[in-house]
Amino acid sequence: MLDDIKALKEEIATYTVTNQDQLEEFRLEFLSRNGRVQSMFKNLGSVPKEERALVGKEMNEAKKLAQHRFDEAKKVLEESTLEIKAATSDITLTPPLTPVGSLHPLTQTMEEMKNIFYRLGFTIADGPEVEDDFHNFTALNFPPNHPARDEQDTFFVRKSDDPDMMDLVLRTHTSPVQIRMMEKQTPPIRSIMPGRVYRNEAVSPKSYFLFHQVEALYVDTNVSVADLKQTLITFVKLMYGSDVKYRLRPGFFPFTEPSLEMDIWWGTEKDGKWLEILGSGMVDPNVFKASGVDPEKYTGFAWGMGVERIAILKYGIDDIRTFYENDLRFLEQFN
Repeated sequence: MLDDIKALKEEIATYTVTNQDQLEEFRLEFLSRNGRVQSMFKNLGSVPKEERALVGKEMNEAKKLAQHRFDEAKKVLEESTLEIKAATSDITLTPPLTPVGSLHPLTQTMEEMKNIFYRLGFTIADGPEVEDDFHNFTALNFPPNHPARDEQDTFFVRKSDDPDMMDLVLRTHTSPVQIRMMEKQTPPIRSIMPGRVYRNEAVSPKSYFLFHQVEALYVDTNVSVADLKQTLITFVKLMYGSDVKYRLRPGFFPFTEPSLEMDIWWGTEKDGKWLEILGSGMVDPNVFKASGVDPEKYTGFAWGMGVERIAILKYGIDDIRTFYENDLRFLEQFN
């Protein structure tokens, strides 16, 4: 750890800052909330107790050094700018170019996911964000007393005790689009369903009341678990690289049987951890029946994944809230 801190201090001391862009790069690299200095402090708890005092002292020195280099470089640039302004009086000079905007990182991630599934032969389907109880829950094999139906998990647009009046909700997943497709289209079906979904959850670094999903449905004769596994493995390799470390493990969902969950390894070999990226499985026969598809003739698989989770792992972001804060300092990193 001490060697890492020493190397970091040397890098800070030798970092070249000659313009405002480099100054901002320096700040993001070393002094931002997700910068290397702050990340170093997060690992202090893993340092043996007898070494923490020394390591903490060295960390503070690295932080002070980074702040001093930043302040010094900022002062020099401000003074040089004043000198240039004083010496420049030609009003015919071409004005500086206006910064060009870029796609939001979630949009970039969503587009990359779409392109991958285009290559795998999937089309794109869409559906309403305000859904009825049947398409959001009942047709997906959720029992009447399932916790997902509770107001603590679902935003109800209309909730009624009248059995003839169906509840309306902000969809909690894009799975209702799968039901609507099977109601209208005779298999084969091979499509993904990207879009916004809503959950009545407390806002935290790991959860938000609004997020995005990409779900998929493949229905045909003789579709097997092997087809599902190969599709998922192909996706993660195209998204994260052929050397990505992944695992598939048993799971449970009301609308699939058998069900699988997929994790990828995030971090270094020593300090990383497994993080779930999606749930999947073979479509339950009850879902086929509710959608008007013959389960004796057709089989299929489905899965759902959060776009925010995919983006977090792809870009190394540790707080889902940053996607929705509209902080230009964050967004400009994805130009």
